[in-house]
Amino acid sequence: MKDLRREYTRNILEHEHLLADPIEQFQEWFRACIEHGMPEPNSMVLSTISSEGKPSSRVVLLKEVNESGFVFFTNYNSRKSQDIDSHPAVSLLFFWEAMERQVRIEGNAYKIPEADSDEYFYSRPLLTQMGSVVSPQSNIIADRSVLEEALQNLIAANAPVKRPAHWGGYIVLPEYFEFWQGRESRLHDRFAYSKSDQEWLIARLAP
Repeated sequence: MKDLRREYTRNILEHEHLLADPIEQFQEWFRACIEHGMPEPNSMVLSTISSEGKPSSRVVLLKEVNESGFVFFTNYNSRKSQDIDSHPAVSLLFFWEAMERQVRIEGNAYKIPEADSDEYFYSRPLLTQMGSVVSPQSNIIADRSVLEEALQNLIAANAPVKRPAHWGGYIVLPEYFEFWQGRESRLHDRFAYSKSDQEWLIARLAP
């Protein structure tokens, strides 16, 4: 592992390249990922803190970004949701290897309105909806057959699928951003956006 090494030479990042609004800057970089043909550029590492103060991270999918923040969906009984109930402060991390870029976001997560969760839930493929219904996320199960049997029973019931009350979305309201562009000799370009009242302040950080 010590010999695994590469130089980052694809892009540079200067202060004048950055937009004043970090969400707009994120959207610009995200569009570049799509244009580049990157698979699942919306995958992000979500880090939470438990009630005991222990950190936990996992990959989830960003489903919406708007002027307010970043939206993802999950089971409200999951470990991540239990963590958020205790400590709403979370961190999001995007690493786009093909672009040699990274974005880190810190903020607080809050449940979105039920109507918005309904809208997204019913836009998903039917079997995906069913999977959300039958999976007791984060709970211990004997083996995979438990899930497969529950899914087959739900299919056989041939009844309308309803969004479970324990499944829905969160929005992360950002308070801090870091935009990182890989550069040669590990002298990466790194800029932080921090909020002062309603204004975003931009500063270059040493890599």
